[in-house]
Amino acid sequence: MDDLKITIIQSSLHWENKEMNLDMFSQKINDIAGSTDLIILPEMFTTGFSMSPRKFAEPMNGPTVNWMKEKAKEKNCVITGSFICEENGKCFNRLVWVNPDGSFSTYDKRHLFRMANEDAHYSAGQKRIIVELKGWKICPMICYDLRFPVWSRNKLVQQNKEESSPGYEYDLLLYVANWPEVRSYPWKTLLLARAIENQSYVVGLNRVGNDGNKIYHSGDSAVINARGEIISKTTPREESTETITLNYSELLAYRKSFPAMLDADTFEIIND
Repeated sequence: MDDLKITIIQSSLHWENKEMNLDMFSQKINDIAGSTDLIILPEMFTTGFSMSPRKFAEPMNGPTVNWMKEKAKEKNCVITGSFICEENGKCFNRLVWVNPDGSFSTYDKRHLFRMANEDAHYSAGQKRIIVELKGWKICPMICYDLRFPVWSRNKLVQQNKEESSPGYEYDLLLYVANWPEVRSYPWKTLLLARAIENQSYVVGLNRVGNDGNKIYHSGDSAVINARGEIISKTTPREESTETITLNYSELLAYRKSFPAMLDADTFEIIND
């Protein structure tokens, strides 16, 4: 299995201004030196964490997804992040996973942040997704989902009929966020916990700066290995773009030497 190169863009956002945000991220993406397999953008990267979805929502064939397709093709890599999407009369905080060939997968945020009334303005997703990139299995999620370990839980699965040993449902757990600095301690702690308990790489990509409600975000973005060790060097409170290589052989060796998932409880999530 090949290593995976991921690029995290920790950035401030222009409040509820799609054009300025798309222009800004175009420049940041153009400035990425060398190749990468995956570019990660924050939650609601075109608007900030807006509670005005009827004003800013777009369909899947709107300018944001088209822009993501264009950039994925230009950089020959996957691009992911969430935006405000309208579908069948409902609004979603939707993560889009866009491949270089223009194909895509979507994940709608399951846990809506009631303390900001997100649940009053958006519809909750019902299914998580697992996407593949260079053989890696990746589970993308959004912000508040981080607080709910059952939804994020890794599982053992049969890799294929020819293999007797089980594999893991995913190798990388990914969160894009607008997580305020006032709760940075839970953010940093829960990212570590998710990596350790799921024996997986974890990426948490958060924005920096104030939003339109004067809520400050310190970033604290991190890439963490399955041992719970932070392997990124992104500085809190600063805009930065960092490319990190994830080593699959190292992940496999750790899982083999410490197979705690073999003793994990089995469960089933029943969607309401």
